[in-house]
Amino acid sequence: MSTYRRLAVGMGMNPNATIPEIADEYVRRTQEKPIPPVMVDATDAPCKENILLGDDANLFHLPGPMVHEGDGGRYLATWHFVVAKDPDTRAINWGMYRIMVFDEKTMVGPVLPFSDMGKMFHGKHVPRNEPMPFAVVLAADPLSSIASCAPSQIPEDQLAGMLHGEPVELVKCETCDLEVPAHAEIIIEGEIHPSVSILEAPFGEYTGYRTSPRDPRTVYRIKAITHRNNPMIMVSNPGIPTDENQLLRSFSLGLEMRKLLESQGIPITGVYMMPESTHHMVVVGVKHAYSGIASQIANLAFGSKLGPWFHMIVVVDDKTDIYNKDEVIHALSTKCHPIRGIRKYENDIGTPLNPYASPEERKMGVGAKVLFDCLFPLDWPTSDLPLKVAFSTNYPKDIQEKVLSNWENYGYKN
Repeated sequence: MSTYRRLAVGMGMNPNATIPEIADEYVRRTQEKPIPPVMVDATDAPCKENILLGDDANLFHLPGPMVHEGDGGRYLATWHFVVAKDPDTRAINWGMYRIMVFDEKTMVGPVLPFSDMGKMFHGKHVPRNEPMPFAVVLAADPLSSIASCAPSQIPEDQLAGMLHGEPVELVKCETCDLEVPAHAEIIIEGEIHPSVSILEAPFGEYTGYRTSPRDPRTVYRIKAITHRNNPMIMVSNPGIPTDENQLLRSFSLGLEMRKLLESQGIPITGVYMMPESTHHMVVVGVKHAYSGIASQIANLAFGSKLGPWFHMIVVVDDKTDIYNKDEVIHALSTKCHPIRGIRKYENDIGTPLNPYASPEERKMGVGAKVLFDCLFPLDWPTSDLPLKVAFSTNYPKDIQEKVLSNWENYGYKN
């Protein structure tokens, strides 16, 4: 899923669909009525073809790879999701959190406090000193993986159904009160322990850097492994853009932001989070209807559930193609005033994975954010507005039509 062509195929669309077409289809599907999952019997669930309990549930029987030279260990879970359930509300969460193998029965990885599973674990299980049941889903279907990456308000098992257009089939776990996709390749069940920690990392992350220091992190103890016959393991090899981590996370994160801004009545024309930015920079196109609109967009986005995962917003006008990097770079370089057009947000929430963060900022989960306002002020007289020198703006319409209609006759390709 590291290209938009593959994303289109995964969504059942024409492989040649454009990015805006894929984006519009995602938004259309995820604004329909939620589709709850359906439960199936274990006899109808391929992930139950083999059930390993007790001593037979051995992580060393699974081929956890050393993904990069210099990683702190073998990472079995890099393209997966963890299923957890709130102990009070029973709300479920699917989330993609990296996990390293420690020994035959133990895994370890970061559970960030601001993540959905982190809120359950650190906010409820840790104060009560109660283990949290988990299930790691290895090699689910593409749309369930997309749902697990999306910072949506809709439960991920329902969101996956909306993307599919039909209910996702789930099956009960063997050792805990959790449900997992019946057609996944491998399921690992167990408990996350609140009172112990194990050294984990470093790991080459989605940012294209190895940033995480080797520190004590959250421990997963396994109780069961179930899998298909001849199962496959999906592994992501994060690095310099673009790979599936950056593309899918950028895609869903940007479109959830689009829905947020549209829900507040902001006259946006589109939102695009560039995968090359490792989902750290978002471009928002807007009709410049009133003063301060760029700051309003930044305040909403940075202050939302989406905020921890990115730190740059570029706001451009509705005449700038947000999907065209050349146009965005041109707008950023020529329309953003180096002082008036830049607004800094210091000591904001951040992640330990930000390469720019100092060791102290990574430890405290603190970062910084910035808005680049690429809108000419509304109080400028029309006569003072710079006019873009382009074929579409500086030539009479009849000349444009004549040139375009004769383009191939001039010896050029369309």
